[in-house]
Amino acid sequence: MLKTALVILLVAGLAGCAAIRAPAKYGSFVKAPVASDDKAIADDVVKKLAALYPPAKTRFNLQHATPDAFGINMVSEMRTKGYAVAELKPGARPPALAAGEQSLAYVIDQPLEAGLYRVTVLVNSQTLSRVYQSAGGAVVPAGAWVRKE
Repeated sequence: MLKTALVILLVAGLAGCAAIRAPAKYGSFVKAPVASDDKAIADDVVKKLAALYPPAKTRFNLQHATPDAFGINMVSEMRTKGYAVAELKPGARPPALAAGEQSLAYVIDQPLEAGLYRVTVLVNSQTLSRVYQSAGGAVVPAGAWVRKE
């Protein structure tokens, strides 16, 4: 009897741990963003997206609101390049994807120091990441794009 009760408690505990999932956090986590840096990074991100997903044939559904300067610049540049972009209002839940639509989310942060930025773009289950460095009033890539499929 004690063995059965122990197994039930163990299974219930594991099920509880599996059911608890931290909410995904997307967007900009840069403490003091520089407008010109946000614009330059957004342009580079869209350039990479255009190399992987053809403009005018790809529709992206954002999975979070984009109230920050980076998100606004990225969405604007995507539309300029010919992408269809469905934006999400703050507090709204992302809609289900229709056939041919791609989900899109991003995280931009400064993991080490004020002069470095890390951008991670999530398209469906693929992740694209790159580090940028702010030097001499301009932002430049500090490494190659890393793509995880």
